[in-house]
Amino acid sequence: MAAEHRVPAPRLESQLADHLHGFLRDLRTSGLCVSTPKQLDFLHGIEIGRPNAIDVLYWIAVTTLTSSLRDRDVLDPVFARWFTDESIPPSPAPEDGPADDGEVPGPVGRDATATAENVDPRGTDDGLEPSAADLEHRRRFDVAPRAALDEMARIRQLAPTVIPAVRSYRRKPSRRGHWLDLRRVCTLARRTQGEIIVLRRRSRPRRQRRVLLLIDVSGSMKQYSTAYLRLAHALIAGCERAEAFTFGTRLTRVTPALRTRDVDAALGSLTDLVRDVDGGTRIGAVIDEFLDNPRYVATARDAVVIVLSDGLERGECQQMHRTVRRLSLLSHRLVWWSPLAVDPAYRPRTRGMAGILADLDALAGVDDLTSARTQLERLRATCTSERHHIGERRDRIPETTRSAS
Repeated sequence: MAAEHRVPAPRLESQLADHLHGFLRDLRTSGLCVSTPKQLDFLHGIEIGRPNAIDVLYWIAVTTLTSSLRDRDVLDPVFARWFTDESIPPSPAPEDGPADDGEVPGPVGRDATATAENVDPRGTDDGLEPSAADLEHRRRFDVAPRAALDEMARIRQLAPTVIPAVRSYRRKPSRRGHWLDLRRVCTLARRTQGEIIVLRRRSRPRRQRRVLLLIDVSGSMKQYSTAYLRLAHALIAGCERAEAFTFGTRLTRVTPALRTRDVDAALGSLTDLVRDVDGGTRIGAVIDEFLDNPRYVATARDAVVIVLSDGLERGECQQMHRTVRRLSLLSHRLVWWSPLAVDPAYRPRTRGMAGILADLDALAGVDDLTSARTQLERLRATCTSERHHIGERRDRIPETTRSAS
């Protein structure tokens, strides 16, 4: 079937250059509502996939420009008019596969020809089910609307007031310190023939606790990961010390990228940096990797740790329980923000979430920047009150461990 539609790559590139914009205009004229993000996905799919056959180009168009069988009915004749005079190839889905529910989800670009072998049989491929598949995915994030920029500005102003301060271990010169600065006193005494005239002091200044964000960018979090990354950008700009990591099937430090002043440019740089976006979910394995890295684990010690995830683990739940507990012992506070918890009827009854409740200081619902700002305002009380957990802790943190860290 593919051989019938294959054409030389230069000719295909010429067709795309001459007809691409007309094809998209014809789709809109024919009644198919193609939004700007969908058009960008279509162009990005062509850029990544570099199709050298009409059938490959067709499936890129289907996966990026349509969302139902009704859309396919509009797309097929328009595509045939612009790119081929022959019939459109049938869907590659196997005959014994699940019945079509009207949705046509799928990957973009070089993954556009994926068959049912790439789909986890335990769940759908609409981004709402967790997956353990370790596939590389890339996504271009939408431009932040005006409302999101305003909300981010409020978060930047709010962050310094809600993050608790702590005494630094490093002593600095101070006018009213508790410790004598003997080095400076002796240096000054040499100027007066050894006579001590002025006492210099040192103190431990107060500084904000470190903030650590662990952001789930797996397929089940596709609707929320953009808002979470914008939140991370605002907190990194508003806090003295903030670190951000993304995770799905692998761990990625995104702090340097999010330090870019422009949020759209910052998120744009994540397209090539974060390779597991919209992919599978292995929370336990990723946190284990974080804790085993000496440079990374230092960012969690005595920090306010915020995990933004739905907690749908497709790996080993026991590993998730063990690693979250270790993270809780290291941190000053461990807070879990889940989009599922926005629903008042939500109960953490999955094996993964039920097993970590004893190690969380708070579990709250966050699905956009507005709800994130609301939870940040409540974070002050969580961080300043005596530490307690949602569930009964199995033991307490030894004071020696806390002070040594």
